[in-house]
Amino acid sequence: MLPFPYAVEGGAGPKTIIFLHGFGACCEIWRDVMASLAAEARLLAYDLPGHGQSLECEGIGGAKPAARAILADLAARRLGKVHLVGHSMGGAIATLMALADPSRVASLTLLAPGGFGPEINAGLLRRYAAATGGKDIRACLAAMSGPRSVPPDHVVDAICRMRKRPGQLQTLIDMAAAMTKDDRQGVIPGAQLDTLDMPVMVAWGAEDPLLPVVQAEALPPHFHLHHVLDAGHMLVEEAPALVAEIVRRNTRRRASRLHPPLGAAAS
Repeated sequence: MLPFPYAVEGGAGPKTIIFLHGFGACCEIWRDVMASLAAEARLLAYDLPGHGQSLECEGIGGAKPAARAILADLAARRLGKVHLVGHSMGGAIATLMALADPSRVASLTLLAPGGFGPEINAGLLRRYAAATGGKDIRACLAAMSGPRSVPPDHVVDAICRMRKRPGQLQTLIDMAAAMTKDDRQGVIPGAQLDTLDMPVMVAWGAEDPLLPVVQAEALPPHFHLHHVLDAGHMLVEEAPALVAEIVRRNTRRRASRLHPPLGAAAS
């Protein structure tokens, strides 16, 4: 078993931005977002434990062990403060990393994050976990996206390649079953979220069919919130330019609780 998760690196600049994908995906989904930010920051996109080239590494078994494994890798790389960006399950992991080691996190950008409410479309997540082949994967991505969104070919191809790795499909099926026990997901307590004092920005698709956007209503008041109109759950694929701009803006903010949440933002 490998000690640390795999990460692809890119970009150059004074900041370091860490990207954590959602369940069932891989680091390659961030391609377009990273291309927009490469001239201004060092970028690392991880394959989460249990996914892709991190299929056999420390941290498999849920968001908490994954958070510990990625924090350990950041320490091994001798990185200072980093900006965390996480989608869905990756959002839950990023949040747990910020709670475990807030001194390491300069900002937190969460895209339809997991763990912010018990409701989850368990059937859809399990269907996605078991999907094989381009047709099934494309159909699942479309089902998790907004009504007018088309899954990008490069994302479908990357996920297809990942799922051909021996043992990958069964690992995803097992993870999905554990994540959606009793058709609910685990929840990060609101009292813990309120302790986060780095800049936190949350973007949530107004048409999210996997994690209901109403979960954003319980966010601490100092979190900045974007409702992404006409978008579903797959914000990285549906609106990469908007995601890059949200990340850019949040990495430029300073820690403060004086600003009210932002209003709706159209994609």
